[in-house]
Amino acid sequence: MAIFCGGHVLFDDLPGTGKTTLVKVLARVLGSKFSRVQFTPDLMPSDILGMSVFNQKAGDFEIRLGPLMTNLFLADEINRAIPRTQAALLEAMEEQQATIDSQTFSLPSPFLVMATQNPVEMESTFNLPIAQMDRFLIRISLGYPNHSEELKMLRVTGDEIPLDSVKQVLDDSKVTAIQKRIREVTINESVLDYIVSIVEATRTDKRFRLPAGPRGSRALYRAGKTWAAMHGRDFVTPDDIKEIALPVLCHRMTLSQEALLEGWDDKGLMTEILSLVKAPMSKEEILNKVNDPPNKKS
Repeated sequence: MAIFCGGHVLFDDLPGTGKTTLVKVLARVLGSKFSRVQFTPDLMPSDILGMSVFNQKAGDFEIRLGPLMTNLFLADEINRAIPRTQAALLEAMEEQQATIDSQTFSLPSPFLVMATQNPVEMESTFNLPIAQMDRFLIRISLGYPNHSEELKMLRVTGDEIPLDSVKQVLDDSKVTAIQKRIREVTINESVLDYIVSIVEATRTDKRFRLPAGPRGSRALYRAGKTWAAMHGRDFVTPDDIKEIALPVLCHRMTLSQEALLEGWDDKGLMTEILSLVKAPMSKEEILNKVNDPPNKKS
């Protein structure tokens, strides 16, 4: 969903669950240019963006672009880098451009940042600022596999991970074409109102110290269109918004100290809000309305 609406992804999960492997596989499936940077405390912004280097033959400085100039950029263990380095991604994630020594460079299209972080380990890590968290379309966790899944994993990848067997099914032009096609999916006024009502509910609930902002409602709008298209529809339903609300909104908000002391977490509180905000129509009601409009002749 994130890929097809041009959104960035944060994998927030424990070590060894396959986050990095998944992104590598996605890059091969998409046929995209891929860069991976291991984020560490000594990593500098120029290590990501690029820098000016003096060319002795030319007798002048020239720009050498960094690994960010790619289609799919993997920021591995992003929370290990200092805030100054993390901030180097802000412009790229929002405006799809990078500024190096007062020169601005457009990033390739499509451009996606996929970042990983370990939510448990706190040593030598730096929390992502809310401005950066807000730029990720979704935050997801893979979790541990169940018994049968882990058995299958050992049979297939016990000796090695067969990345060479992964086949390309798309290319950059097809991904871009899909992204443009998804914009044609329609959202009626009642669903738009539902999106805004959900976001507004986080702003009136005192259990949120920092509620969802306008970027959150826009993310629901874009992701809702993509989710509907992936299910074969050219219109968005309230059920689509409900299904994607948790991974799209939860990471953008901060709970109050009182809510944390009461045992709330972001997913639990967001689930309660979804149950309280009235949806305009169910998926079935919208389908009936589309398939049998009032002025349809017998």
